[in-house]
Amino acid sequence: MLVAFSVAPLGAGESVSEAVADALRVVRASGLPHRTDAMFTTLEGEWDEVMDVVKRATEAVGRHGDRVSLVLKADIRPGRTGEMQAKVDRVEALLTDDPTGDAPR
Repeated sequence: MLVAFSVAPLGAGESVSEAVADALRVVRASGLPHRTDAMFTTLEGEWDEVMDVVKRATEAVGRHGDRVSLVLKADIRPGRTGEMQAKVDRVEALLTDDPTGDAPR
């Protein structure tokens, strides 16, 4: 299972960097495969372990304000692992076959 999530305190001012850093400390301590970009953190694991990390990261952000915004998207494919990179690799392989993107479909 892949879960991409974004969590931020509301009403905590213009910068949420400290709150996001606290959330990422939770993610990193979990030991689950993860990747963070400018908008989301993606986790890979089983349902219960991934949702536990999301919950604890949300609680960490909640310490920075009275309200928290959480956006979550999940790709649930039982029995699959390594999909965080494999999904990207499959698309990149298609682009390598036709780097211009002009091949007829």
